[in-house]
Amino acid sequence: MSEQYIPEIEGNLRKHMIRVPDAINEVSGIRIFGKLIKSIVFSTDVAIIRNCNANAVIAVYPFTPQPIITHSIISCSDVPVFCGVGGGTTTGKRVINLAEDAEFQGAVGVVLNAPTPNETIEKLRMKVDIPIVITVVSDNTDIKARLAAGADIINVSGAANTSDIVAKIREENPHVPIIATGGPTEHSIRKTIAAGANAITFTPPTNGEIFKGMMNKYRQEKYII
Repeated sequence: MSEQYIPEIEGNLRKHMIRVPDAINEVSGIRIFGKLIKSIVFSTDVAIIRNCNANAVIAVYPFTPQPIITHSIISCSDVPVFCGVGGGTTTGKRVINLAEDAEFQGAVGVVLNAPTPNETIEKLRMKVDIPIVITVVSDNTDIKARLAAGADIINVSGAANTSDIVAKIREENPHVPIIATGGPTEHSIRKTIAAGANAITFTPPTNGEIFKGMMNKYRQEKYII
């Protein structure tokens, strides 16, 4: 059977946007509150978020989470947002408070850092109704203990080892939802999907990189004002 035709409508001004790699569409996806999520853009840049065709946003950053950042991202995004709430440097009750605030603001899920103790996951499970996403960075993580504590989704971020980690988790846990970084190429994305990932995170180019391309194009054209 030939591939189904999908009509596409674009505006003249908004056709210049960031598109996730086509290979991500081959993943099964994770259905959360009725919405099927396959592609997740990894960004806290509101301009990038508003101009990307990913199904969702994962908003984690290397600073202690701040509600004003969470509120800004959720309010500007037109797709579901997974919000980072700490678990590494930021610990204890503050993590739970941040997660509750994110849920009240409309986050589709909260993301905990890899060092988060299982005790924190257990306490958080009693406080929020949205999915708890726990980040995994190595194949030494006790996944069953994470799930028993209350984690709903595993988020694998193992750099070059990501597909191997995903494959091990999938072998031991056939039905657990797995989000994973896809890597820089269509080949690496397909390898991660084949290993068992249900959704893929995509790191977009930065504003600076996009501007560089635009400015080079402008320099090559002869504008007469």
